[in-house]
Amino acid sequence: MKKIALTSLIAMFAFAGAHAANVIDGNPLYMPKKGHAYSVTTLGSHSGSEEIKSWGAEEEFGYGITDKLAVTVDTTVTDERSFDQWAWDDMSFGLTFRALEKGAWKLDLVGGYSVGPVWDNHRPFLDKDDTGYAWTVGVRGGYVASNWTVAGHALFNYLNTESFNWNDDGMHVWQLGVDAQYVMCPHMNVVAGVEYTGLTDSWAKNAGSWDATLGLNFNIDTTKYVGVYVGAEMDHQGGANNDEWDVQNGFNFGAKFGIDF
Repeated sequence: MKKIALTSLIAMFAFAGAHAANVIDGNPLYMPKKGHAYSVTTLGSHSGSEEIKSWGAEEEFGYGITDKLAVTVDTTVTDERSFDQWAWDDMSFGLTFRALEKGAWKLDLVGGYSVGPVWDNHRPFLDKDDTGYAWTVGVRGGYVASNWTVAGHALFNYLNTESFNWNDDGMHVWQLGVDAQYVMCPHMNVVAGVEYTGLTDSWAKNAGSWDATLGLNFNIDTTKYVGVYVGAEMDHQGGANNDEWDVQNGFNFGAKFGIDF
């Protein structure tokens, strides 16, 4: 396996959430109905040092094949130092299957395939020395009440420099998180989430990061919403600083626009 920097690996997941946020009010257990499509566009920053601050634009598009099966496509572009360094970070494809829906309890099986970076800081398209390919499997589930929702997710990612190089060691990454929503009124709701992304490989010494987000959504109507959010990140790089956690300078922040059609 060719060497891939830890920061490049984490970047593949940095702007990704737990799949398919509700484009109407932010419910983390949203599933589009059969024949319905949705789009969520996110513009925002990513925390970092004062000298290096990245900005990103993410587009997530989903379509309900049936009431219980949805397909998603997601891509992200980021910039550092006023376009002096930029990257088309990833292209992801996913499937979500609602395996259980019993009253307010819901459980989804999720899977995906990601490529990233697609085009990184003026390097060639899908540069063979820089590109990683990730397979994802996992679950998300939780409880949907009349005015609040709590949902957890557990995703396992296997990353390598080739799509099917499964006999190699590769990188093994867990994403574990909880998302919540509280509906204040038909037009306003608060969302919050926390997620741990970490490598399980022994050479990485449990390197990873914690991300926390708090947001406010406004429903324009039953099919459109806009939202703003703020977040913070704490990283654990491993290596010589094996036991040290570092809180990233500043906060990340941004805005979202979602539409269901």
